[in-house]
Amino acid sequence: MKPGIRTQAPGGAGPQRPRSTSGPGLMCTSAKPDFHTAGAPFLANSRLETMPKLQGFEFWSHTLRGARHVVAPMVDQSELAWRLLSRRHGAQLCYTPMLHAQVFVRDANYRKENLYCEVCPEDRPLIVQFCANDPEVFVQAALLAQDYCDAIDLNLGCPQMIAKRGHYGAFLQDEWDLLQRMILLAHEKLSVPVTCKIRVFPEIDKTVRYAQMLEKAGCQLLTVHGRTKEQKGPLSGAASWEHIKAVRKAVAIPVFANGNIQSLQDVERCIQDTGVQGVMSAEGNLHNPALFEGRSPAVWELAEEYLDIVREHPCPLSYVRAHLFKLWHHTLQVHQQLREELAKVKTLEGIAAVSQELKMRCQEEISRQEGAKPTGNLPFHWICQPYVRPGPRERSKEKAGARSKRALEEEEECGTEVLSKNKQKKQLRNPHKTFDPSLKPKYAKCDQCGNPKAPQLSCAQGNRCVFSLCRGCCKRRASKETADCPGHGLLFKTKLEKSLIWKGTQPELQEPQTATPGTPGGFSEVMSSALA
Repeated sequence: MKPGIRTQAPGGAGPQRPRSTSGPGLMCTSAKPDFHTAGAPFLANSRLETMPKLQGFEFWSHTLRGARHVVAPMVDQSELAWRLLSRRHGAQLCYTPMLHAQVFVRDANYRKENLYCEVCPEDRPLIVQFCANDPEVFVQAALLAQDYCDAIDLNLGCPQMIAKRGHYGAFLQDEWDLLQRMILLAHEKLSVPVTCKIRVFPEIDKTVRYAQMLEKAGCQLLTVHGRTKEQKGPLSGAASWEHIKAVRKAVAIPVFANGNIQSLQDVERCIQDTGVQGVMSAEGNLHNPALFEGRSPAVWELAEEYLDIVREHPCPLSYVRAHLFKLWHHTLQVHQQLREELAKVKTLEGIAAVSQELKMRCQEEISRQEGAKPTGNLPFHWICQPYVRPGPRERSKEKAGARSKRALEEEEECGTEVLSKNKQKKQLRNPHKTFDPSLKPKYAKCDQCGNPKAPQLSCAQGNRCVFSLCRGCCKRRASKETADCPGHGLLFKTKLEKSLIWKGTQPELQEPQTATPGTPGGFSEVMSSALA
């Protein structure tokens, strides 16, 4: 193939840029690629012309193949193995986990581990998401990634504290001049389209002006999460589809909706109510990867399939453990001992063994309860089903005897002389390093969970906690009691008051609907799938 000619991607993924001849492992790792050459098509012959960059609806319909079912970018959760599982069960477009643009530019290993080594023909169309707050750094990172994806997305929706400290995500939504410069430069320099994922403002008209500004700057597709940056964790509440509908009517580019998606019925209702081109799912997808198929299969069916994919496309064990915790979430509330086992195992086969044990216990329970009906609104716990995040006043009490993951790991370390792989690597780098618990610094123990608080002689946060607890226990108690702890920077009471004030000024928001027995994904289909 002559350089400069754009080809058809495997599986008909639409126009695609020519790949680097050096390969992922040998690609130039310069921190500052030349904007005029890096990642741009090269004309070896003046008679050859590159195809123009597709934009807007043309980009959505051809390159993204008119995708309507979308898996969200999720840190440490939307890795290749999970994307492939989701695609097998109805997902038509996936995003990578959010990547840090500055780290991606300067660290060749970061690029290799998070993108270059995850190239897979079945994993298309694919959008790579970056967080950034500097136009040049964002474009440098995008130039290094554009040959491995179909578009570059700028994260303007992350509401977490790490985004606030790093000054990115939703905490850039008031800096319109900076965002204009970032999108304009990326639109000018990249050979693939640039897209954005945003959160809404409390005011619909300001949200609409925000979306129009991004469109004018060069954004070719907009994902709108119908929550404000203050709506997170126990204060998430319902997403506003009215905001999304208003944005869709006001812009001339494709729009994806995000929020209130727990079933295929929610997907179809959202498209009908808002007029968007597609619907993105994050938490719903994590608890049921078959959501876009309209199915709620037995958990072990998807858990085993995911573990098989991980064996073929390895990823960090922490990712696998997190996925299994979400898939088995409801069952692990019943089998607490296996929850502790899942938290402690150190190998992929160990995780698979715990999952197999959960399957056996569920099947024994099915055989005992054949013909029984679920109690309350919750179907049988071994079925993939949504997880409804409790509000600050609805959080269940901490179960007696429940221990944190750190406490479980420390308990295991005391009972074995085998070091984890991570500690073995540290010991190879520093042969004199010891992991003898008796030589560790002494910390005051939290009275509630046994985890260490801050050192007694320092003025660290643990000694300024209003409850005199470690941060984890303080957070749970402050959330349960809707209280503030300035020492740990927890402002549940303050945020709730702000949320209630804002909610009182808004029209009634849509509440998500759950599937009912007899509908696709309902009880009758679920039981037949589980017993098969």
